[in-house]
Amino acid sequence: MENLELMKARHSVRAFNERKIEGEPAHILSSLIDECNKKSGIHIQLCLNELKAFDGLLSHYGKFSNVNNYIALVGKKSKELDEQLGYYGEKIVLKATELGMGSCWVAGTYSKSKSRCTIEKGEKLVCVIAIGYFDKDGIPHKTKSVEELSHVNANMPEWFRQAMEAAQLAPTAMNQQKFLISLNGNTVIAKAGKGFLTKLDLGIVKYHFELGAGHANWRYHK
Repeated sequence: MENLELMKARHSVRAFNERKIEGEPAHILSSLIDECNKKSGIHIQLCLNELKAFDGLLSHYGKFSNVNNYIALVGKKSKELDEQLGYYGEKIVLKATELGMGSCWVAGTYSKSKSRCTIEKGEKLVCVIAIGYFDKDGIPHKTKSVEELSHVNANMPEWFRQAMEAAQLAPTAMNQQKFLISLNGNTVIAKAGKGFLTKLDLGIVKYHFELGAGHANWRYHK
């Protein structure tokens, strides 16, 4: 599937079936996670056949069922950590989508203390991504318009509109879409708004934006 098709195919899924993640799909995900960790220095982990993190009142409140697999987003504490985890976490999510799996970013409705992931000294677990095979498709959410999510000083270039249409499809906490992406010449400024996990959201959004922008001549503001 092409990148935009993957983004459109990815919807939040909270109910999974009993099919295990094993064999080649498990190897592909593990290899990608290793690649992301090596490149960024973070500590994302794939937890398979793990029943405890989503076995409690919180998961029932979140309307989760059969969550036996998840991706733990872990890394050394820093100002950049949330954005990094969002960026690389979404890269893994889209690969899981390509492999026929569903997913859901989960910040609060699971048990951190029962999670099987490893948290080294100086690290923290920011959130997890529930993944697995599913029978019923998720439901797409309404999104804000490109114009609400961006600002351009002149006419909007086609590459930027395509990038923003990809950013529109990025999952954000409570579907809040609290971000703004501005274009000045060929310089892009991506900012997170105020709110719950907006820096994590910005990382997810930036990954989508970059895929949508393709090989256009642009750069981020430093």
